[in-house]
Amino acid sequence: MDFFQQVDLTHGAAEAIARGLYAVAKVDGLHEREAGLIASFWIEAGGGGGSLSDLERGAAISPADLAKALHTTDERMMFVKTAVLLTWADGKVTDAERKSVGAFATALGIDSATVEKLEGSVKEFLLGHLAHVNNTDATAAVAKKMKV
Repeated sequence: MDFFQQVDLTHGAAEAIARGLYAVAKVDGLHEREAGLIASFWIEAGGGGGSLSDLERGAAISPADLAKALHTTDERMMFVKTAVLLTWADGKVTDAERKSVGAFATALGIDSATVEKLEGSVKEFLLGHLAHVNNTDATAAVAKKMKV
């Protein structure tokens, strides 16, 4: 099973998701890895000639506006899963980031139990990339930090 299932996005939905991800990343200061993930998503989702600087110059998207732009459950779940993944990009998830993801999830009609399940799948995905590491103590330390 793929971590991300294929979801066809309109340009408007892709832009709204990128703007939402940018809003989540900004709550505790935009980190280089977060910016890279957002830019990568924006390019791969068909952002065209757009760049991260276009998102920086634009108005912040509210949870309500994101909910208006994302019409399907798949789009909404993809946003929340991607936002949770983004929160781990700098190695730590802050309370402000959790609160921001929670506000978006609520506006998107995704309950806290589902968000917790998505968080678990993100942690499994990230730890899965460490499965080949021979240093099991380091892998265990990362898992402990993620509270898995």
